[in-house]
Amino acid sequence: MLVALWIVNALLALAFVATGLLKLVRSKAQLKEMGLGWTDDYSPAVIRTIGVAELIGAAGLILPLATGIAVILAPIAAVCLAVLMVGAIPAHRRHGESFAPPLVLLVLAIASAVLGFVVAL
Repeated sequence: MLVALWIVNALLALAFVATGLLKLVRSKAQLKEMGLGWTDDYSPAVIRTIGVAELIGAAGLILPLATGIAVILAPIAAVCLAVLMVGAIPAHRRHGESFAPPLVLLVLAIASAVLGFVVAL
C-alpha cells in the first residue's frame, strides 16, 4: 500500500506543483490567453492564493512521507486538495472549459487520502 501511496502522491504533487507555479509566475492576462477563462471571475490575488495553496498541498503530500514526521498530514493535504478541485470543477464549467483535469485530480486526491489514512493508521 505504501508504494501505491507514493506513486499517487508523486503524480499529484507533480501536477499541483506545475499548476501552482503557473498561477504564481503568469499574469492573469497570460493565464486567460492560455485558455483559462475562469480567471475572469477572480482577482490576481485570489489566483496567486490558489497557486500557493496548490504548492503547499503538493509539499504536504510528499514531505511527511519522506521525513516520517507527522505522516497523517499527507492524507489531510490530499483532502484539502480534493476540496480545492471540488471548487475548480464548477469554475471551469461556467466558462465552457473542460473540467476533466480537475476531475481527474479530484479522483487521485481522494485515492491518495484513502491510501494515506490506511497507511497512517
